[in-house]
Amino acid sequence: MAGRGTDIKLGPGVVERGGLAVLGTERHESRRIDNQLRGRSGRQGDPGYSKFFLSAEDDLLRRFGGDRFKNQLSMLTKVKGSDAEQPVDFKMFSSFVQRAQNQIEGNNFDRRKTVLQYDEVLRKQREIIYQQRTDILKLDSILPVVEGMMERTLMGMVENHLNEEGFDHPGFIDQAKTILEADQLEDIKAIKEADALKSALNKLIQDDITFKRGKVGEESFNEFLKVVLLRVVDTYWMRHIDQMSELRQSIGLRGYGQVNPLNEYQEIGFQLFNDLVANIEHDATQYVLRAKIRDNLERVQVAKPVKESSGKDEPTKKAPVKVSKVGRNDPCPCGSGKKYKHCHGA
Repeated sequence: MAGRGTDIKLGPGVVERGGLAVLGTERHESRRIDNQLRGRSGRQGDPGYSKFFLSAEDDLLRRFGGDRFKNQLSMLTKVKGSDAEQPVDFKMFSSFVQRAQNQIEGNNFDRRKTVLQYDEVLRKQREIIYQQRTDILKLDSILPVVEGMMERTLMGMVENHLNEEGFDHPGFIDQAKTILEADQLEDIKAIKEADALKSALNKLIQDDITFKRGKVGEESFNEFLKVVLLRVVDTYWMRHIDQMSELRQSIGLRGYGQVNPLNEYQEIGFQLFNDLVANIEHDATQYVLRAKIRDNLERVQVAKPVKESSGKDEPTKKAPVKVSKVGRNDPCPCGSGKKYKHCHGA
């Protein structure tokens, strides 16, 4: 019954008899639902009353009262000298139900609040990614954006191989093989000092961009960068959404280890988002540096178009060959005068 648009209109003579009587067989966890049920006729100013009957076996009373409440209720409802049970009406029962409903509503509010906080983590990440996609689509040139990604990726690779003992050049070369082409790698392989290597990598980026942009033109190169960047962003963003969904489903188990699941979700989600950004910049750098510039190939006609013609230059079409079939009782074509079946048709 609870809900909008379900008001009960009283018929003739009902008002004089006291209006609508609402009888409930249990109490809901939410007071709002109970009040909606009570107000089915009272919203228009019609008279009426409501009465709810509860049992110790109801879910609400069992969850918050337990066996102790059930025993107390059993003692109060037993009629002395009889096995029958009589309904009782004590204010203490109404107060108990109200406290139980308040507690459930508080728990539900905390649960909704927690869900909102979980959603807030992904919402902030979504805003960042969507803003990045908007910039890619609307900016006239995204070359500065891509240049920044390439510089951060390659400079970060150098920084990651700096340690207390110095610069791990072999480790850097192994990682650089995943991004650079063989000829690009050959140009920097002999540089073993970190600062000099950064300068060489910056020059490599500028030379590569200048060559490819000059080869295909400013507009085509910018479109190429947009296609690459959109593809990378969309691919990793879809994977990230799946990871965050799986994390949210499993993060509740952290509570058994006396850890706040929400805090863990925020921290792990932040780490996953950082990995997302790093992977986007890594793959964008890889695709741009490894891209091969090719001249446009001449288009080859793979199907001849069908067109109408006036018929002047068209070749004369041969008339279809008609083959007359001789029946068995027809005269034989040989001129003997016999039926075909007795002559050549035998």
